[in-house]
Amino acid sequence: MNFENWDEIRTAYQVARVGTVSGAAEVLGVHHATVIRHVDALEARLGAKLFQRHPRGYTPTEAGQQLLAVGQATEDQFAQLAARIAGAGEEVSGELIITSLPTLSALVLPALAQLMADHPGLKLRYLTDQRVFRLEYGEAHVAIRAGSRPTEPDNVVQALGAHHVALYASASYIARHGLPTEETLAEHRFIGPEQRDSRAPFYRWLNDTIPAAQVVFRGNDPEGLAAAVREGLGLGFLPALDGRANPNLTEVMGPRPEWQSPLWLVSHVDLHRTPKVQAALAAFKAMSQHCEVM
Repeated sequence: MNFENWDEIRTAYQVARVGTVSGAAEVLGVHHATVIRHVDALEARLGAKLFQRHPRGYTPTEAGQQLLAVGQATEDQFAQLAARIAGAGEEVSGELIITSLPTLSALVLPALAQLMADHPGLKLRYLTDQRVFRLEYGEAHVAIRAGSRPTEPDNVVQALGAHHVALYASASYIARHGLPTEETLAEHRFIGPEQRDSRAPFYRWLNDTIPAAQVVFRGNDPEGLAAAVREGLGLGFLPALDGRANPNLTEVMGPRPEWQSPLWLVSHVDLHRTPKVQAALAAFKAMSQHCEVM
């Protein structure tokens, strides 16, 4: 037997359950001749009579009784499966994939901690990268992006405040080179990106304001650049949430409007209304409202 025979099995089950060809045809929404053809074909495949035919209808033989029992169990299992699938769609549980730039972790992680506390059934995956994860390919359920408003046609995009950065110096840097002021900035050593045409607004400011010769350390990894600031290799930009949480760092210049990037919550239209995506969106919105540097 294979999947091609399921129509015949389902037809024979309904005949055994209802007891008549016409009744089974009505339940299945087919012509009575189709019911007779399916039953005859199934009996031929099995090499056994499933029914005793008589003027009042069809009575299951012993083999037909076995078919009735299996059919009933199968129907019950499908009903249970449908109920579980429908119920799972309403639960805030299962795997949830969140993605963002690495520099947004200080914002994202407190919201994820609250989300897990509120919904213990969730299994979270937090993926950070410079590249854009494709929600339409199922790479993530929710993305937090910075910069220009995302324009993919099948995504739902919501504003989430702004990403604030500030300029920092470590205690070791200040011990060696003194505390910078806005007037003496051009005389100090800076940390910058390997990509000199970076679209980040604070790095555009750096290129426009500070002589290129003063950028003495460059790198392509945000965590590497942050570590260089903490080690005192130069002045560098950090998310204000990170910088203000480190007592070894001094805020040389606080967040400025021209340095900030708008933040966006992004979800795919097919999953946007699911309970777990809605729970994640709500957690991020709540966190942004209580964050003074967002």
